[in-house]
Amino acid sequence: MKMSKIYRLTGYFILIIGAVSMLLPFIYMICLSFMTDKQIFSGMVNFIPLPFTVKNYEYVIKTADILRYFFNSMFVALLTTIGQVIIASMAGYAFGRFSFKYKNILFFLIIISMMIPPQVNIVPLFFIMKQFNWIDTYWALIVPGLFGGFGVFMMRQWFNSMPEDMEASAKIDGCNTFQVFYKIAMPLAMPAVMTLAIFTFITTWNSFMWPLIVTNSDAIRTLPIGLAEFKGSFREVTDWGALTAYSVICSIPVIVVFLLGRKYFINDILGGGIKE
Repeated sequence: MKMSKIYRLTGYFILIIGAVSMLLPFIYMICLSFMTDKQIFSGMVNFIPLPFTVKNYEYVIKTADILRYFFNSMFVALLTTIGQVIIASMAGYAFGRFSFKYKNILFFLIIISMMIPPQVNIVPLFFIMKQFNWIDTYWALIVPGLFGGFGVFMMRQWFNSMPEDMEASAKIDGCNTFQVFYKIAMPLAMPAVMTLAIFTFITTWNSFMWPLIVTNSDAIRTLPIGLAEFKGSFREVTDWGALTAYSVICSIPVIVVFLLGRKYFINDILGGGIKE
């Protein structure tokens, strides 16, 4: 009994150390964003901004087109997330609940696509976007992100664990296949849906390489590209206060999305499926 308690306390200690090591740099970044240059370059690690200033945020908003970049990132991330959740849910439901010709082969190809590094697809995908005249448009930023093997795989695993009695009861009540999907299956799969939505939103929001390749004008560029340009605008001395303020603004939507969906995310991790 004593040994199990020691193991549990040791596990808690390791988790606390890991959490602190991951949160400390982010907390320090937030503190730096409210400091003056004199505090930042004082040579001491200080977490308390004295004096407290918001000039770094004012400078970022005035000098960088951050509001436009923020809108672009939010627009692309939301549409990509909604689209991928819908497509992955429908495909996952088909693979998990239906029987059709070449089902296993198609699902195997989807699994194989997950093994291919994204960088390999950049060149052919770029030429496809060019053929459609989608370069420097929202289409090039959104459409490639609507399809992903991970989402189909995850939703298929969830729907595959759904008891058949629920579908049978719904069909007896007069529901067709599509009604069973959106009235029965989707509400039950909400933890998996929200988990996929969180992953998709964060991945799209933080995407840098693909938006850098397919965008040419500031009107379409997203926040990560704007952050790189803002960093490159410093010629002699980097304004770390403004740079950290920009980084904090970039991080806010990701944190908000995770906090809103954390209950479903945790339920998906702990539950792992629907039990009889």
